[in-house]
Amino acid sequence: MTLLRHGSGGPARRRSEESEVGLQLDSYLPYRLSVASNAVSGLIARAYEDRFGLSVPQWRLLCVLAEDGGLTQVQIVTRTVMDKVTVSRAAQGLVKRHLIARSQNTADGRSHVLALTPEGRGLYGEIAPLALAYEAALIAGLAPEEVTLLRRLLGRLQAAAGQLAGDAPRT
Repeated sequence: MTLLRHGSGGPARRRSEESEVGLQLDSYLPYRLSVASNAVSGLIARAYEDRFGLSVPQWRLLCVLAEDGGLTQVQIVTRTVMDKVTVSRAAQGLVKRHLIARSQNTADGRSHVLALTPEGRGLYGEIAPLALAYEAALIAGLAPEEVTLLRRLLGRLQAAAGQLAGDAPRT
């Protein structure tokens, strides 16, 4: 399969090629996924900002640390697929609020391990039920087998995107 490369022809040529193959934005799956993701993230972001004063990257970081325990920033970047700057800024804000603590990584003296503080665990205890309630509301109109299929398909799409990008598969 040949993929179009950036810079191949000018914008007018690309627009002409796209209309020849029938690109329709509303039926273009990457666009639809992005729009759906933005709608869900925006809804959740408002709720977490209003109720807990957290950005989406901050609540993701809290949840990952609650699930996985202490992690380095590199491990968090890999786990969340957020960029390094976003993770660093989220971590700094959470450290300032005493929700996470930073300690020396005994395995690698050049990095730090981030872990929830007791305050962070308490906040996670409030966030988790709200997150699950939002998920339940979002999937309320789907049959259980549709939810299972959606999760499986999203995993396959993520794996395919990673493979196309040359990323190693997550284990």
